[in-house]
This record gives sequence, C-alpha cells and structure tokens, in this order.
Amino acid sequence: MPLFAVICKDKPGHLETRKANRDAHLSYLKETGVVTQAGPFLDEAGDMCGSLLILEVGALSDAQAWAEGDPYAQAGLFESVAIQHWNRVIG
Repeated sequence: MPLFAVICKDKPGHLETRKANRDAHLSYLKETGVVTQAGPFLDEAGDMCGSLLILEVGALSDAQAWAEGDPYAQAGLFESVAIQHWNRVIG
C-alpha cells in the first residue's frame, strides 16, 4: 500500500490550540489505524510548531481526507498542509 507524508506547519502563536487538541489528535491517529510514523516539529525554543506524519493509505485522496479529519486541522491549527507520495528506503 502506498505511503504519504503529511507535512503540517502550525500558525504562529497557536501552541495553545495544539495543546488543547493534542489528546483528540493522538486518539485520531490511533483510531484510524493508518499512521505508521508521526511526530511534531520543534522550534528553536523546543516548542511544537508542526507535524510530520506518514500514512499508509490507498491513494492521495485518502491521505487528503484523513488530513482534513485530523482534530488539529478541524481546530484551525495549521498554516499549511502538504501531502506528498513517499517511498520508504530505510526502516
């Protein structure tokens, strides 16, 4: 099954939005069962400022639908979201 990288950048000054929706976001990752790897980007101060997720889904449209359903996206956290077909070479 194809892999897709979901690269999200938070809106500046939205760390509290991220924190307030973190539990729902983590539940979504577990419940959907398509996330193979995930973690936040960190800024110079060590604060979360974005996300990188690797999804194993059938098509780009599935990855887009998954990203739109993410509680972080629903809360308006992201300044940008890019989804790219990805090929695992190591790991």
